[in-house]
Amino acid sequence: MAKGRGRGVRVVLLLALIAVVALAATGVWNPFPGVWDWVDRSEPISEPDVVWQQRIGGTPKSVTIAGETVVVEQRTRVEARALATGGQLWERKADWAAVAGADRSAVVVVGKLLVKGYEVLDPTTGVTRRRDDDAVAVWTYRNLLLDARCVQPTDCTLSAWDPRGTKPLWTAFLPGVGSGLFADNPGLRGTRRLTAQRLEEEVAGPEPVPPLLGFPVDGRVHVVDTATGSVLQNVEPGREERLSVVGGRLLRINARSQDDNCYFAIAGVDPATGRETWRRAGINLRTAEKAGCVQREDPQGARNVVIGVGPDARETVLDGYDGRLLWVGADREKLLAVDDRYALVRSADQRSIIARGLGTDRTLWTRPAGGKAGATLTPYAAVIADEKPSRLTAVDPRSGQELAVLRTSANALAVGPAGMVIGEGREIGYVRFGATPGGDPNPSNGDGAPGPGGSAPATGDHGDDADCGPKRELCPDGTSG
Repeated sequence: MAKGRGRGVRVVLLLALIAVVALAATGVWNPFPGVWDWVDRSEPISEPDVVWQQRIGGTPKSVTIAGETVVVEQRTRVEARALATGGQLWERKADWAAVAGADRSAVVVVGKLLVKGYEVLDPTTGVTRRRDDDAVAVWTYRNLLLDARCVQPTDCTLSAWDPRGTKPLWTAFLPGVGSGLFADNPGLRGTRRLTAQRLEEEVAGPEPVPPLLGFPVDGRVHVVDTATGSVLQNVEPGREERLSVVGGRLLRINARSQDDNCYFAIAGVDPATGRETWRRAGINLRTAEKAGCVQREDPQGARNVVIGVGPDARETVLDGYDGRLLWVGADREKLLAVDDRYALVRSADQRSIIARGLGTDRTLWTRPAGGKAGATLTPYAAVIADEKPSRLTAVDPRSGQELAVLRTSANALAVGPAGMVIGEGREIGYVRFGATPGGDPNPSNGDGAPGPGGSAPATGDHGDDADCGPKRELCPDGTSG
């Protein structure tokens, strides 16, 4: 009897399962999505919890906040999610993707590897706004989009576009764009960013276009004025030289081998006239290898500044425009992050991070941090990644006031005006600034501390002066005092 009852129970369960499958197939009732959501539910990636958390299809290559959307680039596709909820807005296949523009003017540029052309998409809808079938390379900036197309390997045209424009603002001729310049944002002769673990290199999103760009072509550097498209210089470096375009100047970096040492000299040249405007000797910009002092790397830096090491082994920050020493570190201090306005420095005792205003010799704030802590600067926040305990902290770069403090092992993927996206593996989540104790979304210390150019430093990207550079050379009315 017991064996018969057991067989009967199995029959009933089988019939019930068949009934559930039939109901799901006909759309009457489907319990499986809810069941799967319960099984697949992820642990929160931070404490306090994020505003939203979503699992995406693959590990992201890049994440960018574009207005009210979050653009996620993956290996073979790109998708956009709503900044407010994390819900997916659209998805499409693409080998590469980049964001140009900012806030409501932002667009998503996508393309395929080894295939000419690209598409400009609306970040909210994914609708194609403009299509190009000939370009071989694209550069995306906060206020400009550049592309290059070549009729022949030595006959190329560089065009500048408003991110949402339909006609080029200007075009310029280049005798080739180099065999390595293809897809999105191939390397030009500028600066290398300082990097840190758990802080993505492009966490701040697209930068404003520099006043001048250096295009490497057949061993020479073509210096292009990004306001007009004029090719100002076509320079071949000397045997011991490295050329870099920073802060509106062409830097000629000389590294000479003598007595088993490298001896360095830097000259800033005005590309419009060819006149040398400043010169410094003895500062190592870390462009050279030890063997033979061969320079294979661009100098480290950001926007209009470059980073070097003086003869006394102390790190320095130089203004690329006029060669001024904007900051000189104390013995054993380590520079972690820099932009036109601030420097984040690890103290000599490796127990804290110090924020200093460039060109002012002022300490803006100090906060405890471990010896392996990393940091980065964005227009909206300074982000610090610490270990033991593992944390991500966003602070106002001028005052040091906390915007968000997270106990998490996740990475900081993207920072926007009101919050940041963090991620670990396939999980990403959005953190709103001011959601933690002491977090004021718009903090200010009220002291009006001047920045490198003598004006009050901006706490965000809200004013024109925020991107003008140390001597306002990036502004339309900029002068070179």
